[in-house]
Amino acid sequence: MHGIGNDFVLVKASDLPNESAWPQLAQAMCDRKFGIGSDGLLIAAPSDIAPLAMRMLNPDGSESEMCGNGIRCFAQYAREEGLAEQNPLPVETGAGVLHLDVLEGGQVRVDMGPARLTRGEIGMGGEASDDFVDQMVDGLPATAVSMGNPHLVLFVDDIAAVDAADRGPILELHELFPNRVNVHYVQVVNERHLIQKTWERGAGVTLACGTGACACGVAAAMTGRASRDVQIDLPGGRLQIEWAENGHVFMTGPATLVFRGKFHD
Repeated sequence: MHGIGNDFVLVKASDLPNESAWPQLAQAMCDRKFGIGSDGLLIAAPSDIAPLAMRMLNPDGSESEMCGNGIRCFAQYAREEGLAEQNPLPVETGAGVLHLDVLEGGQVRVDMGPARLTRGEIGMGGEASDDFVDQMVDGLPATAVSMGNPHLVLFVDDIAAVDAADRGPILELHELFPNRVNVHYVQVVNERHLIQKTWERGAGVTLACGTGACACGVAAAMTGRASRDVQIDLPGGRLQIEWAENGHVFMTGPATLVFRGKFHD
């Protein structure tokens, strides 16, 4: 499946070997030459606190706390596979239990929970209670936000001139982020419209990043660059991001089935 070009292999945990083999399986499945090819492996797993849990493994075998485009695909997958009937559907993730609302026309609206804005919540070095807003990083104004996973948002004047693969891998390993960070470049078109390019931690340049779009929307709003309800254009398509007054972030966008198959390993 894919969410605006961010593509995933989705499987049930009951169909997989022992969990210790999942990292190697993710590497094999996500390989675009010798495997299926995807930006990550999403696993529908049992949960003690929700009808289902979503586990997300990156192409390098590391596990991510959350994936915004992936969670929309997961909602459609759970419905089509008959894994859960609720709508909205509660799903356990590494960022907590999220609620997924499958809409008409292949759209999914997700309550992504609250944005985390302190260094301690983001997983940064420095004073845990401090935030990181409009600080200069790599010569650009940057703001850090966590949506259950860490994001560094850098504002630029001309997104077309940005090559995320140039500085992205260096900034992913920035000393401020001991667990690495997702890196996003953002151009503000107007207060309701942003354009984003992304280097994802553990995956590289991707066509879209849902949690990253949420972080970009929050960073633009909290620095006065945009309103709290914006459309964000990514290389793979468009997402609608709303940072509600209660602090929760709502993401709406498509989730598309590409094909079904059997993987031989």
